Order: sequence, then C-alpha cells, then structure tokens
Amino acid sequence: MGQTIAEKIFDAHRVDRPAAGIEVIALDAVFCHEITTPIAINDLVARGKDRVCDPEKIKVVIDHVTPAKDSKTALQGKTLREWARRQGIGDFFDIGRNGVCHAIFPEKGFVRPGYTIIMGDSHTCTHGAFGAFAAGVGTTDLEVGILKGVCAFKTPQTMRIDITGELPQGVYAKDVILAVIGKIGMDGATNRVIEFTGPVVDAMSMEARMTLCNMAIEAGGTCGICRPDQTTVDYLWPFISDLYTDKAAALQEFQRFTADEDAVYAEVIDFNVDELEPVATFGFKPDQVKPVSQMENTPVDQVYIGSCTNGRLEDLQVAAAVLAGKRIDDRVRGIVSPATPKIYREALAGGIIQTFMEAGFCVTNPTCGACLGMSNGVLADGEVCAATTNRNFNGRMGKGGTVHLMSPATAAATAITGKITNSPLYKK
Repeated sequence: MGQTIAEKIFDAHRVDRPAAGIEVIALDAVFCHEITTPIAINDLVARGKDRVCDPEKIKVVIDHVTPAKDSKTALQGKTLREWARRQGIGDFFDIGRNGVCHAIFPEKGFVRPGYTIIMGDSHTCTHGAFGAFAAGVGTTDLEVGILKGVCAFKTPQTMRIDITGELPQGVYAKDVILAVIGKIGMDGATNRVIEFTGPVVDAMSMEARMTLCNMAIEAGGTCGICRPDQTTVDYLWPFISDLYTDKAAALQEFQRFTADEDAVYAEVIDFNVDELEPVATFGFKPDQVKPVSQMENTPVDQVYIGSCTNGRLEDLQVAAAVLAGKRIDDRVRGIVSPATPKIYREALAGGIIQTFMEAGFCVTNPTCGACLGMSNGVLADGEVCAATTNRNFNGRMGKGGTVHLMSPATAAATAITGKITNSPLYKK
C-alpha cells in the first residue's frame, strides 16, 4: 500500500508506538517565541530540568510584541533572551534582527523537506509548504520537545485537496485557501493533515504555498503540506548547495517525501479555481467567506497588510502595484508590516516602502502584534479592519473589533476606497 507524505515522514522519524494510534517521533527542529515558550521555560526550571535536547535544533525569536510594549512583555522577552544565552542557542533573533516566526525561519533555511517541527504556535503548519510535518503544540508537548527532542502525535490521517484549473488574473493563494475553508468548514480537516496538490499548487511560489499551508489550522488541520519540487529546491539552494552536487541531486533526495500514486487518503476533494473570484470573510469565523463583489461598499476603519500569512515580499509587491500613484481614503488607517528585516530591506530597495508611505500607510517594523490584538494596530470597540492576517475571531484584533480577511491586492484596493473593494488587478 502506498503512503502519503506525512506517513513517509513519520516512518522516517518514529521512535516509539506506545499505544494504538499514537506515534512518538524525533524532531528536527523546535521553534520558539516569547509568548508561549517562557511558560515552558519557567516550568522546566521549576522541575529542575533547565536544559535542552540540542541547542542547534532550537530556533528562537521575539516577534509577537516587538519592541516590548509594557513590563509584562518585557519580562517575556527577558526570560527568552536569558534562556537562549544560558542554553547556548545560537539561532536567536532578538530586536533588530527578528521577524515574524513563520517567515524568518524558512527565510533562514531552517525548514527542509521531510523535517519534523513543533512550536507553541498554531500557525506552525505554515512550514508544511516545504514538504515538512510541522504542527503547533501545547506547553507540555513543547517542554518535552525542548528537553527530549521528541513529540507524540496521533497516527496521521491525510486528506488531499486537488487544486485544479487556472487562477484568474488578480486571484491569489489567499483567495484560494479562504475559499477552500469556506467549502470544507472550520472542522473539515480536524485531526488531519491537508495535502495540497494539483497544477495550481505546482505553479505557486514558495511564498504562495506558505500562505496555503498557514491557514490549514483554520480548517482544523494539524498541518498543511505540499510536495517538494524544483521550486522548493530553488528556494533552499543557498542553504543546501554544499550538501548536494547539483540541484538535480537535491530534487532526487527531496522526492523521497512525495506521496505514492496509490497512497490512501481519508478524503479527496477537487477544488477547481477557473471561476474563483477574490473573496473575503464576513462574521467571526474563517469559513464565513463571500466573493468580494458581494461585500463591496462595506466600510472599514483600518487596513492591515502583514503577518505570517501575507507579509512576504511577494505580498507587498502585489499591494504596492495597486497603491502606486494612489492615496488611501482619509478615513482609513493603513498599516503595513514587512514580515522580516530582509523583506523590509528588499521592499525599501525596490521602492515598495516609498509607495506605501506616499499612499499614506504607516510602515512598522516586523511584528505579529496587530494580528492578535497585542500591539501596532489594535482596534477599538466597533471598529472594522480589512486584514491580510489569518483569523477573524470576535475581538481578534481588539475587543469589539471586526476583521475581514482578504488578499493583499483586495486590502490595498480597500484602503484606497475606504470600503471593501475588488482590486483593479482582478480581471473576470
């Protein structure tokens, strides 16, 4: 019987099967940030287990509130900072060198096909775009991962979503994943890995694939995953060129982690995008999705472009193409946060930052702050935000605030009109 990508990865990393349906797997990396990891650190210290399995496997960043906004967040950063130094963790990204975790870690080459990764963050599923198994975990699992380098999971079941057809001009990966979630629902992939396949995925950049996998959790998925291919090799080549004789050799190695033709799936869904329009969310659940054309004239108070979903250079380029030569509506606060310093520098060099500023946007340092209503763009009660983030839960970006999720193109167009609007890049 053939295997899925996740099954192959589990086979390659299995340490134990302590009970039916439970797998203990070895970890290739444990990612950490300052919101969830200090809780694990303090508990390990209290238990007399202040140590790590392997400092080279642990990657650390301060990204959710950066710089610190108050004494509590300053203490979280201090706890993480001192722990990283104490444990000899070299890959620690502090203020000025930091970025949004799910953007900076792939950018540094820390994610590879076949890897197993955990983090105390639900959007860790982003890294499955590289053909890795990556999952968000709770504090106890994070502690075990830090201490022992292993984690226990249920034996993975995989659902396959074949994305077919041809994306219309001005429709993007964010529209695809929102539409998929709208179709299968918030619990449509609960306790499953989502394997994204098909010609549309094959044609996507790594940035677009990360957008797809990032929101697998919003459908209940443990992880989103794409098969590694030449696009994966090209992205990783600066980090792996000394490991392989050429790109063909790397591709051959990575293809060990592709699904077999006779792999068995819990469910297979065909999702054709030929007629897909740009979409946005309404209400307070990520599966409440409508075409933007049905939401036009919905007023907004703020537009936010950034996050681990859509804060990469490709996203900023698309938004800047819409904003070029335009000014945002006087009633709208526009905020853009490039996801990493590298992205910021590239956007600056390419004139993208200037385009945003001339349009009236506030450009902030890389941070997750606004996405979860912690800093750098919190909403007031009754305010509405058009956002390229990943969650529209009630009060997500501020108590009493409403969030409409959409692509960077739609967000930029919405900033110009002050109302939810399709971008001029969309051609029916």
